[in-house]
Amino acid sequence: MGLFGRSKAADPKEQVNEWTKKIRKEGYQLDRQINAIKREELKVTKSLKDAAKKGDKDVCAILAKEIVHSRKSQAKIYTAKANLNSVQLQMKGQLATLKVTGALQTSAEVMKSMQSLVKLPEIQKTMQEMSREMMKAGILEEMIEDTMETLEEDEENETEVQAEIDKVLAELTAGALGKAPDALTDTLRPEPEPEVELPGEEEVEDDLEEMKTRLEALRS
Repeated sequence: MGLFGRSKAADPKEQVNEWTKKIRKEGYQLDRQINAIKREELKVTKSLKDAAKKGDKDVCAILAKEIVHSRKSQAKIYTAKANLNSVQLQMKGQLATLKVTGALQTSAEVMKSMQSLVKLPEIQKTMQEMSREMMKAGILEEMIEDTMETLEEDEENETEVQAEIDKVLAELTAGALGKAPDALTDTLRPEPEPEVELPGEEEVEDDLEEMKTRLEALRS
């Protein structure tokens, strides 16, 4: 605090270095998340293969769906890591600018990356705090999106998800099970009706002749 109760302005260089440390820390956290997801996926994969050997298609379909979600989660985190690295590089650029101009500069690229990062639940809180600090420092303009609201995953296209499940089943069972069973068609499909053999033309003509003969007999 200053002499008259005012807070001392943070040194821009120290602030950028502090952000860089936080970014690296969050990157390590994401690495741990990825490794944990991979370990869990290996367990699920083993369970799926065991279920495939037993021919349990329903269990295989459920486990394949878990693997699909696991891979999507990993892809999302890898994207977040790329954005973190982008911000980190931009911070180095800010230090270079600081030496020349004596002030931090607004960055559209940092804005774009931070808007993406605040959507990831794993690092959302830290990124929200850092965004506010960057706005005060003049690196970011006011965030366009409401970053404080709870973000939900986009609705998944059922057809696309099913296609991914089929792909996982074919990959991990060497095509032994084919596509995942459709619960409705496999469990609720009505039994096919027995085929009725229709009489041929000759049989129909014989029946007609027989009926005519009986009618004539009755008339006489």
